[in-house]
Amino acid sequence: MTLASTLLIVAICFFLTVLLTPLFIQAIKRMKYGQSIREEGPQSHMKKSGTPTMGGVVFIVSISLTTLGVAFYLNMLTTQTIVLVLVFVGFGIIGFLDDFIKVALKRNLGLTSLQKLIGQIIIAIASFLLLQQGPFATTLSIPFTEWSVDFGVAYVAFMIFWLVGFSNAVNLTDGLDGLVSGTASIAFTTFGLLALYYNQQDIAIFAFAVTGALLGFLIFNANPAKVFMGDTGSLALGGALAMVSILVKQELLLLIIGVVFVIETLSVILQVISFKTTGKRIFRMSPIHHHFELSGWSEWKIVVVFWLTAFLAAFIVVMLEVI
Repeated sequence: MTLASTLLIVAICFFLTVLLTPLFIQAIKRMKYGQSIREEGPQSHMKKSGTPTMGGVVFIVSISLTTLGVAFYLNMLTTQTIVLVLVFVGFGIIGFLDDFIKVALKRNLGLTSLQKLIGQIIIAIASFLLLQQGPFATTLSIPFTEWSVDFGVAYVAFMIFWLVGFSNAVNLTDGLDGLVSGTASIAFTTFGLLALYYNQQDIAIFAFAVTGALLGFLIFNANPAKVFMGDTGSLALGGALAMVSILVKQELLLLIIGVVFVIETLSVILQVISFKTTGKRIFRMSPIHHHFELSGWSEWKIVVVFWLTAFLAAFIVVMLEVI
């Protein structure tokens, strides 16, 4: 895949998303499907109440159509492509149901954690079974070494853990305008470059399609956001990011490339453990981006610092792995 074709994929998804998002925002406003803000969250977020949500629908559509169309045109429509779209759309549907119950049916809790978990596990197992129809390696590679561990059939347990874990990690991170759009676009770009380096062009098509769509969505999602991606977008992105790392066979590199998502998740885990064992909080509020907000940082400053952190981590990985 040439540089020109890579840029074309990014451009197609970028412009599709830019064209469709305003139409989606108008439709959501007419239906009055606005975001509800948790009262226990930062008070500065209350002004965001009513902002159109479920914007992930737009980039899920543009990414899926672009990926399948380009892959078919280039004769690169593989089982891996199908699995990526399956996970992306499947996790997006789970998120959409959660969002829809919250904003349309006015039930603040949405889907229960168990309902979401069951859906995620079913999709993960289905993906594993599909991949088993081809030459799929059940090994786990150790970054920057030649070492790997073969899990055999037990790899399905790792796949479930990885997809569920990172879909929820990205979901936790989606708390500030543009935060996930920026960090996820950096992560997918990085895996797109790695996929090209390993000559996995089918995966690169999907990764760069996501990059283009998120950059287009960021125009409307940056502070002050005109639309939120909702669980529809964040669960889809997290699941797809985990699956891309699996297909590139650099699963553990995601811990570095997705360091912002890892830190956000760890902040929640540490906060819960600390409060339940000692009755004290480590952070003013978790996830950690709220801690910085309550410490006086502006929302835009937090987002930019987290973007830079994500970019630095991705740069280090590319330097060590590719060059």
